[in-house]
Amino acid sequence: MSHRPFALFELDQLKHGQETSGEPYYEFLRVAALNCGLYVLPAGSTDRQTPHEEDEVYYVIDGLGVFTVEGADRTVQKGSVLYVKAGVDHRFHSITKDLTVLVFFSSAPTGR
Repeated sequence: MSHRPFALFELDQLKHGQETSGEPYYEFLRVAALNCGLYVLPAGSTDRQTPHEEDEVYYVIDGLGVFTVEGADRTVQKGSVLYVKAGVDHRFHSITKDLTVLVFFSSAPTGR
C-alpha cells in the first residue's frame, strides 16, 4: 500500500477483516512512518499486550473499560483518545462493554 498516495478505509470493512482474522488486533495499514490497526477486546477479556517500540495513539470507537499506564488507571469509553510513549507499560482491563479501538503506531524513529 505504500506506493499509493491515498487509501480509504470503512469501519464496517475493518470490523469484518478483524472478525475474519480471528485475532483481537487487525493491522490494516503499514507505511514507512505509520501503521494502523483495529483492536477489539470483548467484555471480560484480557489485554495481553506488552510495551511497544513505537509511540502509539488509541481512539476508542466504542466500549467501556479501564486503561492502565505505568500503574495508573483511567476509565476509557467511546471518544477517549490516549497517547502512550514508546516503551511504556500499558494495557486495557476491567472491560465491561466490548472495546473497539483504532490504533495508530508511529514507525518513525523515537530518538531513544
